[in-house]
Amino acid sequence: MTDLIPVRRALLSVSDKAGLAELAAALVRHGVELVSTGGTAKALREAGHDVRDVSDLTGFPEMMDGRVKTLHPTVHGGILAVRDDAAHVASMEEHGIGAIDLVVVNLYPFLQTVMSGADRDTIIENIDIGGPAMVRSSAKNHAFVGIVAEPQDYAAVIAEMDANGGATTLALRKRLAATAFAHTATYDSMIAQWFAFADQGKFFPDTLPLTAKLATELRYGENPHQKAALYLPTGPAARGIAQAEQVQGKELSYNNINDADAALELVAEFRDADPTCVIVKHANPCGVATAVTIAEAYDAALKCDDVSAFGGIIAVNRPLDGATAELISGIFTEVVCAPDADADARAVFAKKKNLRLLLTGELPDPARGGLMLKTIAGGWLAQSRDNGRITPADLKVVTDRAPTEEELTDALFAWTVAKHVKSNAIVYAKGGATAGIGAGQMNRRDSARIAAVKAREAAESHGWAVPRTVGSAVASDAFFPFADGLLAAVEAGATCVIQPGGSIRDDEVIAAANEAGLAMVFTGMRHFRH
Repeated sequence: MTDLIPVRRALLSVSDKAGLAELAAALVRHGVELVSTGGTAKALREAGHDVRDVSDLTGFPEMMDGRVKTLHPTVHGGILAVRDDAAHVASMEEHGIGAIDLVVVNLYPFLQTVMSGADRDTIIENIDIGGPAMVRSSAKNHAFVGIVAEPQDYAAVIAEMDANGGATTLALRKRLAATAFAHTATYDSMIAQWFAFADQGKFFPDTLPLTAKLATELRYGENPHQKAALYLPTGPAARGIAQAEQVQGKELSYNNINDADAALELVAEFRDADPTCVIVKHANPCGVATAVTIAEAYDAALKCDDVSAFGGIIAVNRPLDGATAELISGIFTEVVCAPDADADARAVFAKKKNLRLLLTGELPDPARGGLMLKTIAGGWLAQSRDNGRITPADLKVVTDRAPTEEELTDALFAWTVAKHVKSNAIVYAKGGATAGIGAGQMNRRDSARIAAVKAREAAESHGWAVPRTVGSAVASDAFFPFADGLLAAVEAGATCVIQPGGSIRDDEVIAAANEAGLAMVFTGMRHFRH
């Protein structure tokens, strides 16, 4: 392959005109002939440049509302010809085909058209055909042709031509070719997704054409010997941790992002509720509370398990103020997530240089749909998001005693938190705050006992007469297969139970609840989280 290829003719056809004038001026400065189409040619002429129409090369006018203009041997022959192949050169001479050394193409704005709410016919018209063909032809023949598919690469092309007397290097052409194929792959993915999900209404299409763009490489993965990176979806997506503004602090790690996402997803459940604070450690909540102020909510959440909260992630559903920031700064915290933070809060956190402050803006909608993917050996698992929600009207009272209004409120609060706790999950709650959380155990009884132990330790630490599990409601993310888990909750002092129900031993569990004087409701919905 030849390294330096002088650019003598460039074909420009872009939907996004950003930076076009500057690029054209640089090409003209190096004596490059400009060839263009339609709106791009008009923009170049308005900028004062001489432009040759593609129709002058092909001998055919643009036709069929612009659908046919560059799909012609004169264009693709000029792009695809192997310049050091005698037979290719002979064909070019025989048919009057001139070489095209640089192709600048970006495609019809398909995604933007879809996002604008356009009708189907308009969307179809914004499927580019000639553009991708030129991009792929140029990228394939990168030994001789430079392809620029994204405006952010204009500066690199200008700098290289300035440094090499109007020529491009093979290294740049190879890099641009890689970008170009990724560009068309992403474009085709957007079209395939629209046809599958929007036009055909499939949730699990025969082919899952997803693409993502690298946002940043991370220092390492879950462990230092693992590599990691953050990718962002190229199509429509809910805003979340990946789009949050990092105001300060060290670079986010893989674990920081994963834990912060868990915290944000949980606090988003309360985005329309009173001030709420969530504290997460290793992707599990260790304290959640709702109160009159964020400061009070943080205090109550912290007191659920201040041992686990050390080095944790905090998420709130209201903008942060200075007083709350002072409280949060009282212990070591890795990440704080909030919709916003006032100047006083930012000043307080600025003193903690390693603390990462993430501002998310509006919290994501917990009821949104979407697809969740998990890699396994040899494939992927796909499922819809767990956006299941229940209301008091969905509950079925199965015990002799119905819950009081206060117990029902605590039960629903505990149920919301349990949805975000790793299975097997047990959550005790009282007065709008978690009293104890048991996560990720191999049996439900042990989760109930662990949560109760944490509650007793909290009572001892804070000088309470009894643990907050006494008089609490307890939520189980799945049914109690045996009465032993429920009896562990009774021993902890719970007076109300919320669980899905559906076990073959439901009658045994209900009988144990009645004997203990508990109120119990069934949701009919499970929230396993693995």
